[in-house]
This record gives sequence, structure tokens and C-alpha cells, in this order.
Amino acid sequence: MATKRRKMKQTNYLHRISDNVLQRELSAAGAVLIEGTKWCGKTSTAHRAARSVLYMQDPDKAGTYRNIADTKPSLLLKGATPRLIDEWQMAPVLWDAVRFEVDRRDEIGQFLLTGSAVPTDGATAHTGTGRISRMLMRPMSLYESLESNGSVSLKELFDGHTEIESMSELTIENIAQAICRGGWPAAVKTGGPAALRMATNYVEAVINMDVQRADGIEKNPERVRMLLRSLARNVATMATAQTIKADVEANDMTISEKTLAGYLNALRRIFVVEDMPAWQPSLRSKTAIRTAQKRHFVDPSIATAVMRTSPAELLEDFETFGFLFESLCARDIRIYAQANDGEVFHYRDKTGLEADMVIHLHDGRWAAVEVKLGNRQIEEAAGHLLALAQRVNTEKMGEPSFLMVLTGGEFAYRRDDGVLVVPIGCLKN
Repeated sequence: MATKRRKMKQTNYLHRISDNVLQRELSAAGAVLIEGTKWCGKTSTAHRAARSVLYMQDPDKAGTYRNIADTKPSLLLKGATPRLIDEWQMAPVLWDAVRFEVDRRDEIGQFLLTGSAVPTDGATAHTGTGRISRMLMRPMSLYESLESNGSVSLKELFDGHTEIESMSELTIENIAQAICRGGWPAAVKTGGPAALRMATNYVEAVINMDVQRADGIEKNPERVRMLLRSLARNVATMATAQTIKADVEANDMTISEKTLAGYLNALRRIFVVEDMPAWQPSLRSKTAIRTAQKRHFVDPSIATAVMRTSPAELLEDFETFGFLFESLCARDIRIYAQANDGEVFHYRDKTGLEADMVIHLHDGRWAAVEVKLGNRQIEEAAGHLLALAQRVNTEKMGEPSFLMVLTGGEFAYRRDDGVLVVPIGCLKN
């Protein structure tokens, strides 16, 4: 771990998996929109790929840029390509200007747009379909922060290389620290106690400023705080809106269903909340599949920050630690799956059979994952995965590429039944 930390401080930019994803998108579209929560590194990644840049938030020029956008937006698009327009949503008319210019030039890789908020409905006249590709960027995975050694590759597992044998250097204490610090690039580079403070600063900015601007509707900061705390207490569960509402109201803070829905939508618009959808495969027999989404933040540190939980406190509460570890794994698996042109779901049916995550690639291949912080539950988790593989109609869905128990442990290996045991500290895309 010490060697890796020294290596981090020697470079100003930590390679992001999104760097390669962005190049893939640029090679197939006239423009690419990089979306994601603030502080996750969108501008740095986009800047490395751009040949000219327009910073819409430049305090010396923002007013001028907005005036130009209102009168002749095409002037702002002039420059070497790919041209980056950072925080484009400050002048939503630029979306339609970019779409038109992409049509006019009829060339790929012309523009990069970054934004940490989705404009409200009606802010743009066209969707951009066919001209502007969308790429979601998240905070850093453990592989990107140099804390996972990357000895087990998700791509290689999908390609059939499942004879694994490796060791993770991450201790439980390291994992608790990584959860509370989060994957924020500035926090990863800073390290130490100051890094933990950054997640708290992020949450306070969300509560007092960012969520207010998400849709132009004023929100009660304390109500937002209570909502975030409820989501944190229910992270990695399928808690219903009614459960969240009751939890908020248990703290003497009333909230209507309509208000709750509006607040949740605002948090989605600024990419704070990223719930996990349910996987709905073809099954061998008729079994009702639960369709509720799993509650997740874009980064587990949001939960620890809003609950004021420290790494030491996590180590004393392994139940909470387990849920937050699953949220950490969800963040990383989503990043690795995206690099492999895939998405991540969860599975649960009426019999109680579940898989914490199902990775589904766009070419049809899939794999199921159970998350267990410690080693004592590996046997039970493997049994669930094998049962799920038997329940899925493989004639329609295909055989799973692999079944994996993702752990906070030390050793990566393949069990006699074929189930893989992989520490999060060994995994990469």
C-alpha cells in the first residue's frame, strides 16, 4: 500500500477507465456528453481528450459567454476539435447549437460536453439522438485509486479465463477508510484526515446549494438532509418510497409523497442517487421477480458523510459496514461493466433467491455476483449463485459467463463448484 501511495503523489493525473470509454464514444459520434456528479473528474478527463476548451463557469467570462449564447451560439463552438464545452447546461441553447453543428459538419469527434446536472424538461428542443452520445462518469474505483492490484480482470473473466489465483493487499481497515473517503479524485490524491472531510463538504454543498438548482424549485435543506440520511440507512436495500417517507417523518419532519418524489428526482438530476434496476431474465419456471430498484448513492462516502460515520465506527458495526461494502462494490462493478459495454442489475424473486448484482453485457453475456464482506458467508453466497444459474432459462439467456462471490478478503480463487471468490482489492475492468 505504501508503494502505491507514493506512486499516486508523483503524478498529477490518475488514469481513469473513462479515458478509454470516452475515446470509444468519440470514435462513433459527432459529440459526446459526459454526465456525472460534481467532483468526479469529468472536466479533467474531457480536457485530456480535447484540443480546445470553453469553460462556461469562468467567472471573468461567464456573463459574456451567456450573452453570446443568447445571440449567436455558433461563435462559442469555433475552435480545434474535439472542442470541450464545460458545464454546458449553464446555457442550454448550446445543446441545440452543437446538434445542428454536428449535422452541418457531418464528422465524428467534434465536441465534448460536460455537465453535473440534467437540465429540466423543455430546456432543449431536441434530444440529440444519433448525434450526441451520452457517457456517465462516476467517482474513482479502487483500481483507479491504485488500491486494487487489478490481478483479476472482468473482461478476462467474461472471455473465459476463470482459472484465477491471486491475493489482495487491502485490509478491512483499508476498505473502511476507502468507503468513508470515497472515490473523489481530490480526496484520493490528498489522503489522510483531510480526505475524509471532502465527502462531508460534498454532502453539505448538495444539501445547501446543488439540489436547490437541480430543477429551479426551492427545497428545505433540513428535509433534504433527513432524506439523505434515510437513503443512507437504507443503502443497498429495496426500501420503498413509503419506507423512506416514514423514516423521514420519524424525525419530526413531515414530507408528502409528491414532495418526496420531487426531492428524489432532483437528487437523480445531479447524479447523487443512482439506484440499481432489477434484472428480469427468462426463467425455467414461472416465478414472480421483484421489480423494485435497490437504493444506492453514486459513491458510498455520501452515506457515511451524511450519517457522520467514521472508518473506526464502521469497524464496530459490521452490519452497516456490510451494506456500505456492497455499495462500494456496486460503484466499482458499474465502472468496470461500463468499460466492457455492459450494465449492472440486481435480482430477487418471490422465493427470496437473490443476487446482489447481475452484470449484463450488450452482446448478451451475463454473470451473477454476490457480495460478502467476510469469508464466513461465502458458502451460502455460492449456493445462491448456483441456484440462480439453475433457475434461469439458459436456452434463451445463455449460460452465465461466471458466478462470483465478491469479498473483502485476501485470496482470489476458483472453487471446486466453479464459483469464483474474488476480493474487491484484486478486481479491475
